[in-house]
Amino acid sequence: MSFKVGLTRELRDAQGEPAFGRRALEVLEANPAIEWEYIPETLREITPEVAARYDGIYVNAPKVTRASVAREDCRVKIFARHGVGYDSVDVPAMSERGILVTNTPLAVRRPVAVATLTMLFALTGRLFVKDRLTRAGRWAERTSHMGVGLVGRTLGLVGAGGIGQELLRVAQPFGMRHLVADPYVDDGVLAPLGARRVDLDRLMGEADFVVVACLLNDETHHLIGAPQFARMKPTAFFINMGRGPVVDEPALIETLRARRIAGAGIDVFEQEPIDPANPLLALDNVIVTPHALCWTDECFHDIASTGLRSIVDVSLGRRPAHLVDPGAWKGAA
Repeated sequence: MSFKVGLTRELRDAQGEPAFGRRALEVLEANPAIEWEYIPETLREITPEVAARYDGIYVNAPKVTRASVAREDCRVKIFARHGVGYDSVDVPAMSERGILVTNTPLAVRRPVAVATLTMLFALTGRLFVKDRLTRAGRWAERTSHMGVGLVGRTLGLVGAGGIGQELLRVAQPFGMRHLVADPYVDDGVLAPLGARRVDLDRLMGEADFVVVACLLNDETHHLIGAPQFARMKPTAFFINMGRGPVVDEPALIETLRARRIAGAGIDVFEQEPIDPANPLLALDNVIVTPHALCWTDECFHDIASTGLRSIVDVSLGRRPAHLVDPGAWKGAA
């Protein structure tokens, strides 16, 4: 009997090839019973019709809601998320239906940590300002756009899970002081990484570089808003590499418009894709990227290989790695 797998189609590039490379698809060959295809429909949300068609779905952008799996003919046994975040999936609703949800937390740690440093270097080095000066023939103005050194400055992380801890590791050679605001990480984990836990208010006030690296959930929604931005130094930079709704975006826009902080680097937004009329896009003191700064061939291959392996495991009756809700696994059928 075949095990039918659907991949959401936005995972293809402009040529129709898998954005993560063909090599990752070889993982599916571990079970000859697997038949896979790109889901024909372009979806914002997995529909009941799609859920009735496949045993496993590899999902990137579309939401997975209670309505997605509400029908009696729902066939899905696993939704494997392409990436670490799972705020687009109604995990409790899936668990109620006995449907597994997996993510890929290990594959993204180093790429997101490196992407965060990329954003930090671009901001502190005034990279885009200097690019514009050079193109406009304004060479003589370069002394008016001095960069900011890192040694002795303070890096503040809002969230120190796997990605945050990896960032602390890769940032160690740059001579910064490390602060963390995270009520759930153990101090014994932070100490070897040269970091100290503080409350959020203190972190916002002391950090030269504030980086959001936490998950999005009810507790972190709009965790960073006007009161937090008001605590930041006028010389500080703000970077969001986590999820857009962790930040009150209008408050960020107002802070940047008023130039109360030195600048920002934003890879994630409250609405994605971002509205072309979003005021952030008109500001010259923010760098914006399309929730893709960490995307490299290495990153996408590792994500896809891990995610597709979860589907293979379920097809073979094995417990997959990286279950979002471990309690949903009831053993092989």
